[in-house]
Amino acid sequence: MTNSTPTIDTLNPAGAPAPVPRRVGWRWAPHWVLAFVILWPAPGYAEGVMVLGALAAIVHLLASRFRGGAQLLSAPAWALTSVLFFAYWLPELISAFDSVDTGRALREALVDLRYLPFLWLVASAVADARGRRITLGGLAIIVGVWTLDGLVEVFFGTSPLFFGIDQLKQLISSRPMCSVEQLAAADRLGGVLGPCNLKLGVVLASLSPFALYAAGRRFGTTGWLVAGAAIGIVLLFAGSRASWLTYGLVLLFSGWRLLGWKKLLVVFACGAIAAVVAALASPQVRDRVERTAMGLSADEAGVDSALSGRTRIWSAALCMARENPVNGVGARGFREAFPGCDPKAGELAVWGDGPALHAHQIVLEVLSETGLVGLLLWLAGVALAWRAWHFASPAAREQARPAMLALSVTVFPLNTHLAFYSTFWGGFTLLLSALFAGSLLARPEPEAGKHGAAIP
Repeated sequence: MTNSTPTIDTLNPAGAPAPVPRRVGWRWAPHWVLAFVILWPAPGYAEGVMVLGALAAIVHLLASRFRGGAQLLSAPAWALTSVLFFAYWLPELISAFDSVDTGRALREALVDLRYLPFLWLVASAVADARGRRITLGGLAIIVGVWTLDGLVEVFFGTSPLFFGIDQLKQLISSRPMCSVEQLAAADRLGGVLGPCNLKLGVVLASLSPFALYAAGRRFGTTGWLVAGAAIGIVLLFAGSRASWLTYGLVLLFSGWRLLGWKKLLVVFACGAIAAVVAALASPQVRDRVERTAMGLSADEAGVDSALSGRTRIWSAALCMARENPVNGVGARGFREAFPGCDPKAGELAVWGDGPALHAHQIVLEVLSETGLVGLLLWLAGVALAWRAWHFASPAAREQARPAMLALSVTVFPLNTHLAFYSTFWGGFTLLLSALFAGSLLARPEPEAGKHGAAIP
């Protein structure tokens, strides 16, 4: 009796391999994410790309009536990405109702909803092997190019990339990227972001895991050492002391598995020697090293100077938390509430005239601006991210390790930080959270069966 069930051979009488079914997904997502990062030197254009990506994601989901979601992200990835967004956004919304400027706070919370579909887009960009290869490899290349550009500025005094961007800006609008006052006030290397946006250090330090892991996988120990040294040199001249601590954590957790503890101690010793040499060669680096040394003083004024006036800011943040314990003064309401909690009102601050703009420390920012409710929601997001990591397979952890480390050092609580509810740093942090969720909980890849046919 003849078996009437069709086989691969009968479906392909010529013996040709059966085609592997291609999953329907946002195959353009990796390129969109990389375009967003590349445009960070021009924040307005980067924001536009992010908004367009969010709109494209929403249109695609509406057109498909939200069907086929498993072909974009696994169910756990959908859940974790959404939970991490709401752990960030719900405190902002809840704090808005009785903030110092309720109307503005509610508008900001409403506008920040745009991040949710963009995070789905980012997570889908790393949800399969092809997407991870393009996205994570692209981020490693971006870090490498920005590092080389920074090295050129260290030795020759000009960033070729920023020079090109500035010339293009002047050609389009007849105005430079930076004003004369901003150029005069620049006290560190600006790199591709320029002297009027001195965030290269914190950005490069947080993104460095993508470059270090890529260099280690491709070129082994030598590649990791060369990449680590190059990034480290740029950070010495471009970085705030917060970025030095961030990068130290990156070197620690990415290097110990590759080098072992003894060789890693040698790396840190070489880094300390490089810092001394840089301090001798650069007045700006020397000033930051001297201010750090002042922090060892028992004198309160010396400690405050070493921390660039942050003890005064942190005292004000604690005051806001005490006076508004439930939901804080409102996200981005720190500057308006600062005069009422300034412990040294009337005295000229280390940072100059005007109020402090944010708490400069993630726990105090969340506590003062969003209260205990906000802090509990943030901690819930951290707990769920840790739970997902704890129960993931070793292979899933390995593919998510660069994004996990980048996110962890960015929110490391024993450091100083940029404002997490600002447009730039908030978007930066959420981008890392989506890369972490999407790569850790990536959808399962189809296996190849006989003649290359996909096994569902």
